[in-house]
Amino acid sequence: MAQPTTGLSEGRNLHSGSVPWREADWTLPPAGGLSRDAVDIAIIGTGIMGAILAERLSAGGRRLALLDRRPPGCGSTAASTAQLMWAMDVPMLTLAGQIGETEAARRWTRVLGAVRDLSERIEAMGLSALKQDCPTLYLAGGLLDDEALAAEAAMHRRHGLPSQWLDGNQVRERFGIAPRAAILSDGGFTVDPVRLCHALIELAVSRGAALAWPVNVIGLHPDGDGVHIEMEGGESLHAGEVILATGYERPTLFLPPAFSLLTSFVMATPPGMAPLWKGNAMIWEASDPYLYLRTDASGRIIAGGEDIEETDADTRDALISQKAGVIAAKLETLLGAPVPIDRQWAATFGASPDGLPAIGATSLMPHVWLAAGYGGNGIAFASLAAQMLERELAGEADPDRDAIDPYRFESNAGQRAADR
Repeated sequence: MAQPTTGLSEGRNLHSGSVPWREADWTLPPAGGLSRDAVDIAIIGTGIMGAILAERLSAGGRRLALLDRRPPGCGSTAASTAQLMWAMDVPMLTLAGQIGETEAARRWTRVLGAVRDLSERIEAMGLSALKQDCPTLYLAGGLLDDEALAAEAAMHRRHGLPSQWLDGNQVRERFGIAPRAAILSDGGFTVDPVRLCHALIELAVSRGAALAWPVNVIGLHPDGDGVHIEMEGGESLHAGEVILATGYERPTLFLPPAFSLLTSFVMATPPGMAPLWKGNAMIWEASDPYLYLRTDASGRIIAGGEDIEETDADTRDALISQKAGVIAAKLETLLGAPVPIDRQWAATFGASPDGLPAIGATSLMPHVWLAAGYGGNGIAFASLAAQMLERELAGEADPDRDAIDPYRFESNAGQRAADR
């Protein structure tokens, strides 16, 4: 259950438990005072979504304001396992059955491009120390058995996606885990999510962006050629455009109910445990809920899953130890070795019916945009949002706007697309 809404978006306890990184290790970007001058773009939310948007949009000389009720990177970003994959929670084979193979391929190819783009930008900014390239290994499971997984891999290859199918024996030989058929894909990487978030915000601030926290936005009002932003305490700001990057604290007046919230549970081993498998792959499985795991720079194994639809903090917190134990047991079966638990936590994340985010213009107010990375690939979708909104704010129509339109599940979606 959300805490009472006291602003533009829900108030939520987004995560709890003990993560492997500590807030004491972070150097928060300093907050400056809000100028009374109008800005071109206000981004509400300074998690990884807001940070990636801020870096991209500040590069063009626009005047930006970044607003958040929390310190930057201290909401869901602080609990992210930060696995950057272009494959989505809804298999391509499943999506093709719903909308056709050509349309499914268009969406998957675009997400692959967004992941590659973010990787290249991180390296170009001199932040390579915050990322680690690694392949992904997608294991057969309850959603896709061996035969279906082979068909999924074949569909990937037909559309130029860098994947290959491996049988169970090949997986055991190459990765040293229990034999299960899998799809091996290139192009993924992991990041240090909080430090990357802070670095991108600091870069945007160095280009002139204003950063203000804690600031609680309580209202948006149409104001001539832009938006009047009303804040708790009586402050206000005029922005030509507003981007809602509030993460998993939903701006419920703007975000349709098709985009839902879940809880995922995570555990981490002590440092120095990895590697317990070969190839440094991020591993996940074609199941619902699915197990996912990776290693970090300190040699921890970080694994999560056991998702539930409940987001009430008390209910969630009571399950952390139990769920961490289940995840550890699954890891031991997969890896064939004991997996001690050093840290365990739970976090809220967002889902969507097609595994894709909500990015685009809102239907209720001109000059207000949604950037909601729901669907399981939040950081990858932040890169997609930055690509798309950079183009849209320059007056160009993104060719894939319909695929990630926030209102695509509404009954009037077709008419809305025609009107645009």
